Amino acid sequence: MRIAVLGAGAWGTALACSAAQRHEVVLWARDAAQAANLSERRENTRYLSGVRLPAALRVTAQLGEALSHSARGLVVIASPMEGLRGLLRALPAGVPVLWLCKGLESGSGLLGHEIAQQERPGSPAGVLSGPSFAIEVARGQPTALVAASADADLLERAVEAFHGAGLRVYTSDDPVGVEVGGAVKNVMAIATGLLDGLAEVSSRMSAASHGSGTSADETPVPGLNARAALITRGLAEMSRLGVALGGQAQTFMGLSGLGDLVLTATGALSRNRQVGLLLAQGRRLDEVLASLGHVAEGVLSAPVVLARARAAGVDMPITAAVVEVLEGRLQPAQAMSRLMSREARAEAGPAR
Repeated sequence: MRIAVLGAGAWGTALACSAAQRHEVVLWARDAAQAANLSERRENTRYLSGVRLPAALRVTAQLGEALSHSARGLVVIASPMEGLRGLLRALPAGVPVLWLCKGLESGSGLLGHEIAQQERPGSPAGVLSGPSFAIEVARGQPTALVAASADADLLERAVEAFHGAGLRVYTSDDPVGVEVGGAVKNVMAIATGLLDGLAEVSSRMSAASHGSGTSADETPVPGLNARAALITRGLAEMSRLGVALGGQAQTFMGLSGLGDLVLTATGALSRNRQVGLLLAQGRRLDEVLASLGHVAEGVLSAPVVLARARAAGVDMPITAAVVEVLEGRLQPAQAMSRLMSREARAEAGPAR
């Protein structure tokens, strides 16, 4: 199969490397200097240092060349969510396309499949998502993803393109649920990072004051119990929003829901979790983002997710707390206290 991967960040490069083991793949980089560097050094030193590009992988800065290569194959868009609409507009009509973007478009609040419906109505389109750190995919470490689309032929192409020894691809007919999972899990990863960061800070303060179990100001130290509760209630928020937008409840117990949430909320490689950890240490958001060097989609997605939830009448208290912390209207410790002080309710139900 002939595949064009549009976007030479960490995830696009990793997936291109994986597919190039068995297919003819062209990787498109927006910046000509980056494309030249990738071609010459055979390594993405900025986003995926230490991973050699397969000899068969071709790199170009010419979008037309990449699209021509994939004319009868598959296009994969590996840009941030804000770049999805522009790249969809550039595609010839009828070309099958998958995107890797996770989030909602700023301004419109739309998910990827909704953008595709506006820009390419009737063309085969879908999303490839799931728990996946780019570096592990690039190294060939075992990973499982889910391809979601209403187009059965596109799902077959996705499996043919990427299913192999180190990468397992499941299929789904629920792009709504898969995309909501991919967007909301980043927000919940920030929340978990905030909680874990508070635990680290509190533990240091307790040790300094020779305390045990409480910090110097007698504030309870959040631990693993709190983390488990936060992730579980985060999954409930994700599921409520997804179902309200037309997704299937069972999708959120799969790879793009629970799987991606657990990985992003607890994995040391998670940029969104890192945002929360650093904010809990007292760092300013602009400093945190500058130190990452990569996009943390949850920062952009959080207020858009919250707006979409409110428009749908869905209660998302964790998401609301994250937004207030990101906007500087609430301190991390205050956010935790607010969530813990919510009134008791039954666990199951439409809004908890």
